[in-house]
Amino acid sequence: MSEANEDLSALVRAIDDFPKPGIRFRDITTLLLDPWGLDQTVKRLSAGLPPIDLVAGIEARGFIFGAAVARELGKGLVLIRKDGKLPGRTVAVDYALEYGQDRIAMHEDALVPGARVLLVDDLVATGGTALAAARLVAQAGGIPAAARFVIDLPGLGGADRLRAAGVPTEALISYEE
Repeated sequence: MSEANEDLSALVRAIDDFPKPGIRFRDITTLLLDPWGLDQTVKRLSAGLPPIDLVAGIEARGFIFGAAVARELGKGLVLIRKDGKLPGRTVAVDYALEYGQDRIAMHEDALVPGARVLLVDDLVATGGTALAAARLVAQAGGIPAAARFVIDLPGLGGADRLRAAGVPTEALISYEE
């Protein structure tokens, strides 16, 4: 974790043995409750980006940060949701889970070809959902220009997988566990 973001890390609550024994859950609701912490998180997620045209919030907590970052940058917001949750015509991609598969989608008219898209979510772990979101943006003709997360769990390799796929990726806070 960057020392510059220790102040934000202090606002994230750790809950042991959730959702199952042996897991330490990083709960951002305490960060969201703090007006200064939320403001700083949005400002820091929005800083130092390459040129972008749209922000894509990844379901569900990515909607919170994605909307705030889009507002901060004066950009529109694309919702990337679980398949079947959006009305109208969508494009979708499948991706692997630990046990099985899932599918995410966005509206087929959400972006124009060549649009540079910033992917935003609260946490990157294995990177499966974020990689699928990057593939979805590319499938729709967009360019996954960057990915930003509040929290990275680098031991699970997700941020590195995104970088290896050509998506510049940063997180404000890292927890080595």
